[in-house]
Amino acid sequence: MAGTTVTTKAKKKMLEARAGIAPLSKIVGMAFGTGGVNGSDEIVPHSPDQNALHNEAFRKAVDGYEVISDTCIRYKCTLSETELANTYISEIGIYDADGDMVAMKAFMKKGKDADMEVVFECDDTF
Repeated sequence: MAGTTVTTKAKKKMLEARAGIAPLSKIVGMAFGTGGVNGSDEIVPHSPDQNALHNEAFRKAVDGYEVISDTCIRYKCTLSETELANTYISEIGIYDADGDMVAMKAFMKKGKDADMEVVFECDDTF
């Protein structure tokens, strides 16, 4: 996710896992929100210290993942026709099994029609 904010909590968990202090929780879902832009449609970036989207509207388990390279895994999540129907989505995040945000991205709002299935992809990279 270019322009993505990796959370401080995610970095802490990674460091603790590398040291053997605690296991690293796997990515299990995506969160979708409507707070990625302000009233003037300007993108509102996330802070690394946030553990939530600006205005979360929906969470859903990922469909799966694809290993893109040694340093990139792509997660996919499909919104059905009825999920977030007629909503403008402007932020997305991936979260782990503990419910903690790992990374978030704000972007120009995208309309989700009621008669369309939409697939979102997010890259987790190093």
